[in-house]
Amino acid sequence: MHIYTAEDIAAALNWGAVIDALREAHQGPRPQGDSYFIGDAGFGLFSRGVVLPGYGAGLKVCSINPGNSSLVPPRPVEQAAFVVIDEQTKAIAAFMDGPEITRWKTAADSALAALSLSRADSQTLLVIGAGPIAQALTAAYLHIRPSIKRVLLWNRSPEKLVHARRLIGEQVAVEVVSNLDAALEQADIVTCATSSLQPLVKGARIRPGTHVDLVGGFREDMREADDEVLRNARVFVDDYSTAQASGDICGPLKSGALSHIEGDLFDLCAKGATRAAQDRTVYKNAGGAHLDLVVAQLAIRRHRRQTSHLTG
Repeated sequence: MHIYTAEDIAAALNWGAVIDALREAHQGPRPQGDSYFIGDAGFGLFSRGVVLPGYGAGLKVCSINPGNSSLVPPRPVEQAAFVVIDEQTKAIAAFMDGPEITRWKTAADSALAALSLSRADSQTLLVIGAGPIAQALTAAYLHIRPSIKRVLLWNRSPEKLVHARRLIGEQVAVEVVSNLDAALEQADIVTCATSSLQPLVKGARIRPGTHVDLVGGFREDMREADDEVLRNARVFVDDYSTAQASGDICGPLKSGALSHIEGDLFDLCAKGATRAAQDRTVYKNAGGAHLDLVVAQLAIRRHRRQTSHLTG
């Protein structure tokens, strides 16, 4: 068994390779998987497991403690590991830094879907949240949409955005905004990665033609968007089972604001989505262990090539 650190994983990956790997995997067989959560908003243990033909199996284990963000100095909210099981031998092949795998797979998941669901001429990106996932989403969207000229950043604690703003670089105009409603009215793409229990994205503020990417909420009590965001929108998810367990999907389904889900990431990779300029699209990125497994196997292959080159 090999242990892969966050530095090992980051050095092996880039956005193009990760997005391509996820696209290829979603043109093959569907995974078998399950997940569980024990706890509440204060603390939780979270796990997902998967078997995916061609990739082996994997198990993600997380300890989630939001209170860590308030410590001085702050500690990571999520402590996690991802275990890779070899397809042939069924042996545990790798033990990987969970947050780093999550960072790459989550942002690439949204970016892959957005290639079909967002307008190719999108110019203004609104990023809601300030954590590592929000920062990764910013980088992934800038990779797939070079048309973006402006990035708006919003977070409940704006002081946390100073570091994120520096990471974006100088290729686009970056603005930390205080008025979220006004920012929503300007955005062509909205991506939200928070642990909010109350809707932040309001349908009344979303322009026709906007793509809304909801990433943060995975429990039924978590909501990033109100019902009006999904009403009369074209709604897609990455994984039916995990998405329908999230408040952003099960809430509108229960209220009747959402009548059906148009497709998942397998559907998008198989046939895409032809969109009209005025379509409002919504993507619920709730994750799935098959995504972690695909990215983990990519990191393993690329790391081996890098190290064999250095030692050769």
